[in-house]
Amino acid sequence: MEFGPLWLSIQLAIITTIVLIVLGAPLAWWLSQTQSRWQPVVQAIVAMPIVLPPTVLGFYLLVLLGPQGTFGGWWVQLTGDALTFSFLGLVIASCVYSLPFAVQPMQSAFEALSKKNLEAAWTLGASKLDAFFSVAAPLSVRGFLGAVVLSFAHTLGEFGVVLMVGGNIPGKTRVVSIAIYDHVETLNYGAANRLSLLLIGFAFVVLFGMFLVNRRRRSW
Repeated sequence: MEFGPLWLSIQLAIITTIVLIVLGAPLAWWLSQTQSRWQPVVQAIVAMPIVLPPTVLGFYLLVLLGPQGTFGGWWVQLTGDALTFSFLGLVIASCVYSLPFAVQPMQSAFEALSKKNLEAAWTLGASKLDAFFSVAAPLSVRGFLGAVVLSFAHTLGEFGVVLMVGGNIPGKTRVVSIAIYDHVETLNYGAANRLSLLLIGFAFVVLFGMFLVNRRRRSW
């Protein structure tokens, strides 16, 4: 069993999930509360990775993050290292690709909140930031849990985007989905089967755990 690609995938999924929760929560809150005419535009942009082919998204990320790209060129001048074919590049690509899987569960949870709870907090003198952390966030735990599980699982199973941006560098960008593809290409079906079964089992356990927790929370 190859544990290098699996461990790299887990690291990528953990970091991506943390970044998406930190950055996605304010965005989800804004989308759930705003009356701006730009809300549908932003929501459509956030959801685009769901319908875009991974190769399309991966291609444009490769162009953007490459040494000749707008962001990638600036990064090379700043650090001397390229974002493409690097672990950091994988993190950025994964965050873009999994963004809707983090934002949408949190947005749905925020939209389901009763306005009375927030208005009560504001009446008692809480600022909007205080009301978010003391009222909105605790009452939206299921949305945060869904965002964590979906972001982690989706990142763990990425293939097209990570292959386009990160390539297949052992110990650096060779995640488990790419390792499976390599095994299939070399007709090593036994190794591909073991890694695939591992991912299937992991996905089932994670999703089962999430549904079980949600069921128990509804019964409290």
